[in-house]
Amino acid sequence: MEFFNHFHCKYSGIKGFVSLYNYALKLKHMITETSLKRMRILAFWEKHGLLATIEAFGICRRTLFNWKQQLEEGNGKLESLNNQSRAPNHKRVRLWPEAVVSEIKRLRFTYPNLGKDKIYPLLLEFCLEKNLICPSPKTIGRLIKDLGGLRIFPQKITHFGKIKPLSRRKRLIKPKDFKAKYPGHLVALDTIQRFVFGTRKYIITFEDIYTRFSFAIATNSHASRAAKDFFQLCQMVFPFPFTFVLTDNGSEFAKHFSTELKRQHLIHYHTYPKTPKQNAHLERFNKTIQKDFVDFWQSELIDLPKFNQRLIDWLLWYNTKRVHYAFQNKLSPIQFILTLPINLMPKKCNLGWPHTCACLRMFFILKYLCHKFLNSNCCGLKCKNLKP
Repeated sequence: MEFFNHFHCKYSGIKGFVSLYNYALKLKHMITETSLKRMRILAFWEKHGLLATIEAFGICRRTLFNWKQQLEEGNGKLESLNNQSRAPNHKRVRLWPEAVVSEIKRLRFTYPNLGKDKIYPLLLEFCLEKNLICPSPKTIGRLIKDLGGLRIFPQKITHFGKIKPLSRRKRLIKPKDFKAKYPGHLVALDTIQRFVFGTRKYIITFEDIYTRFSFAIATNSHASRAAKDFFQLCQMVFPFPFTFVLTDNGSEFAKHFSTELKRQHLIHYHTYPKTPKQNAHLERFNKTIQKDFVDFWQSELIDLPKFNQRLIDWLLWYNTKRVHYAFQNKLSPIQFILTLPINLMPKKCNLGWPHTCACLRMFFILKYLCHKFLNSNCCGLKCKNLKP
């Protein structure tokens, strides 16, 4: 699953590549083992005769002549002997009274997007009054699908009085069986919002799911550019390359943030709306950082550089000293990274340091950011590569 997504994303900008990839898969699996076996049987028939073939393979005469006819109609190509579709030419159609179908339509449009299980008791009451047979909830779902889905969306009208067309884009959802297997395999980002003296402040959080290494920064901005700058900062701090990025569907993780991920050829996974459990590890870190730090220093969010200095010190303690439940309360995230085998450690970090100093690099960069870059009123970052 992850290989195909990574492969598709990397070459998605090349016109016609997806069609070529599908053709390659089709050609690769076109000649099956079944067609090869049938061809060997036909060759045996031609060499030893009909009776010997029937006795040797236990195949009736009619089947052999059908295979021979398929091969002739396919101009002698082996793929013509593949198993053909056995679906009937005329399939059965669900036939229900027009009154039942009309009532399903009425319920769906009167109460928009009502589910099949919610429609069933209302439809049952209608069918009892009309002395009709009521379809089961599963059949109601199939009837809705046959009618085109009957799904409607609220219309938005501009100030000119025109209906604004809705553009709903499908987003890539993290697979249910996905598990992080190495550092940087999956990183997650989220945002915490706080109101301080009538103003909104935001804390953008980051966590590597495999090592539980976490990072955060406070900012005034909720725009995608701030999220993009924070993501670049996370890449500076964390010494491992990223493969998959998991976020919710917030606007801060769109536009500039999404463009940056595409530029680096990273896969962007999203969670379902109103489903924080799909990003459970980072949500738990959000609870920890709020209960252990933000609740005690919330008043200092007015002065972001000062708040971020305290936050950096707390993050240093969290990643280096505080033991984590994921490691049986015996290791901190940095201590767990130091126990990783050599093949999982980066050979060289972005600054050219060897892997033995990769963890120390995180300490120094965090301290460096604390004393040098915390001079901005926006998000505490002031660097030519990280514009606030």
